[in-house]
Amino acid sequence: MNASYDVVVVGSGPNGLAAAVALAQAGLSTVLVEAHDSAGGGTRTLPLTLPGFFHDICSAVHPLALASPWFRALELEKVGVEYVQPPAPLAHIIDQHRVITLERSVDDTAAQLGADGPAYRRLMQPFVDRFDDLIEAILGPLHFPRAPFLLARFGIDALRSMKGLGHVRFRGQEAPALLAGCAAHSMVPLEQLATASFALMLGVAGHAVGWPVVRGGSRAISDALVMRLREYGGELALGHEVASIDELPEARAYVFDVTPRQLVSICRERLPSGYRDRLAKYRYGPGVFKLDWALRAPVPWIDPRCARSATVHLSGTLEQIVAAERAPHEGRLREYPFMLFVQPTLFDPTRAPPGMHTAWAYCHVPNGVAVDATELIETHVERFAPGFRDIILARSTLNPVELAAYNQNYIGGDINGGLADARQLLFRPAPRIDPYATGAPDIFICSSSTPPGGGVHGMCGYWAARSVLSKVFKKEAPALADAA
Repeated sequence: MNASYDVVVVGSGPNGLAAAVALAQAGLSTVLVEAHDSAGGGTRTLPLTLPGFFHDICSAVHPLALASPWFRALELEKVGVEYVQPPAPLAHIIDQHRVITLERSVDDTAAQLGADGPAYRRLMQPFVDRFDDLIEAILGPLHFPRAPFLLARFGIDALRSMKGLGHVRFRGQEAPALLAGCAAHSMVPLEQLATASFALMLGVAGHAVGWPVVRGGSRAISDALVMRLREYGGELALGHEVASIDELPEARAYVFDVTPRQLVSICRERLPSGYRDRLAKYRYGPGVFKLDWALRAPVPWIDPRCARSATVHLSGTLEQIVAAERAPHEGRLREYPFMLFVQPTLFDPTRAPPGMHTAWAYCHVPNGVAVDATELIETHVERFAPGFRDIILARSTLNPVELAAYNQNYIGGDINGGLADARQLLFRPAPRIDPYATGAPDIFICSSSTPPGGGVHGMCGYWAARSVLSKVFKKEAPALADAA
């Protein structure tokens, strides 16, 4: 690293990379500092089990990356990102005899929902038809959108609890179950307000752009962003863990892809005391227990429709998902958990030796517990894929404590950058007109602890870079991609 830069960015998750690329593209001397020996944060792909088997350590399925206005502007497909679309974005298992698939077509999905099909179509189709306008409104801080009436219509249902949406909009079990599985990605009890927003956003994204995997693994996204950073003259400094801002080169601005707890620890008195006090009240959500497998064959699902998607929710009915998602907030594990299961090699065989496969699953667990949920998860998979254990060649586990050791942003195993309940979803990390500014004129935050929150989309980093460019350098930010 040099002695000084215009901007120093700390942390090379998707948001740190996105911020650094935007700043370098604007003509600023920029260095990105990362503690690990490779960039990526949650978008790394590693050989966790056996030689020749490659596993996404965190993020694995990428509807928001494909939809991201900043990633589209950067044309990542031209530098190695190839999105692979399964025939169905999502399969949701209700029980051994009922599987619902989220299809790219709203009509094909609605056709599986019986009497609730028309209600599902009325709910989803308007947002699918205007997906780019919806993304513009949602993937950013609070602002006046270019389609205010569309956002108002979205808000009528998005601000409900998922439990409320399921009972108000539908009569049967299938549609509420399908949407509740999407809402459970919030890791918030589904009785709480605004949990329906996750169901709608992920469901609409599935229809509009799919739930693709990236050929070769999620690391291809990080590699592409690093290539763009270097194209624009930015630097990458690996293997430098930052404990204090005083360790960093001199710069006119510092941008941190960290959560509030680390920001306070690194910057200390450089932050205004009132802002530090507000960050001290920032709340983190449940952790996850993640299990990766090397497999000698495809998963033997009872229902072959589960093999039409890379993503399977082993989740049950709305009521079962509500109970499952309440449990980790009460310090408990349920025998019948919400489980996210991903089987990428059905559609991307490059990640395993010929004829072999990888898969992974996680369930939500109390924050910070060193639990081993291997038996619980594999027993649950066996309910819907008898003989699954017989095809396992090797496994790798990560509990919340181990996840936090791997990535300090995963406080207690919380992979969402903080609890995404209604208050912290709208006003994260603290109520401010500019959520990326800290009150210290040269310090900014760009992690998923800022709007629009978790997910691989880079928009937290882009908006933080825009704040830096405006406040410190009086420059315009690089343009986002226009709506399709």
